[in-house]
Amino acid sequence: MQRYFVDASARDGQRFRLGKEEAHHIMNVMRMEAGDEILVLDGSGLFRCRLVSLSKSEAIAEIEESLESDTELPVRVTIAHGLPKGDKIELVAQKGTELGMSSLLIFEAARSVSKWDAKKVPKKLERVQKIVKEAAEQSYRVQLPEVDYVTYDEVLKAASDYTACLIAYEETAKAGERSVFAETLETLKPGDSLLVVIGPEGGLTEGEVERLMQAGFRAAALGRRILRTETAPFYVLSAVSYQFELKG
Repeated sequence: MQRYFVDASARDGQRFRLGKEEAHHIMNVMRMEAGDEILVLDGSGLFRCRLVSLSKSEAIAEIEESLESDTELPVRVTIAHGLPKGDKIELVAQKGTELGMSSLLIFEAARSVSKWDAKKVPKKLERVQKIVKEAAEQSYRVQLPEVDYVTYDEVLKAASDYTACLIAYEETAKAGERSVFAETLETLKPGDSLLVVIGPEGGLTEGEVERLMQAGFRAAALGRRILRTETAPFYVLSAVSYQFELKG
């Protein structure tokens, strides 16, 4: 059954008002009509709904029942990613959402080759958020991951909001360190939160790493190999999924 994420404001009693984009998808892509059923998520839950009216500008769906869902990672994982080149951040947003990422913080690192013009940030974020929304619907997520463009200092300040904070640092991998990430996962429990900082293509500078460690982050290797910047988030999320969903 097709899923649609909406803002909490879209709910009016026992009905949801879906916007023009969703109405277009329902009518022209899914070829649905009044009487058909869809799933709607508003951040508070998952609802099976029946379409009561459709037009080019909106769709009205009435709640039939509230459903239980267990598709979110037991540990809330935030990826703070140094802005990479090209459209790599879009790949991170899409696949990270599929793998259970709870939020994505994009920041301009010292070695970020790409720069986002301040005037274009809202439009770029809107595109990334659209990719996240589509990925969340496809992967049966219940919560829509948050996306924000922040400063490096804001990443540092965010440390106090998490149970554990790590830096994906290639120099520790080169030195043979392989235990910090595993140890961290062993100490976490369902309901906890994890913040992982990942640098751009050139990695984080020693100064950036030092400031992160002073803020309470621990440097960790992600296996014995050096990963591309866009691969590292998927390693982290897959490991968390294994630890809390598959390991038993």
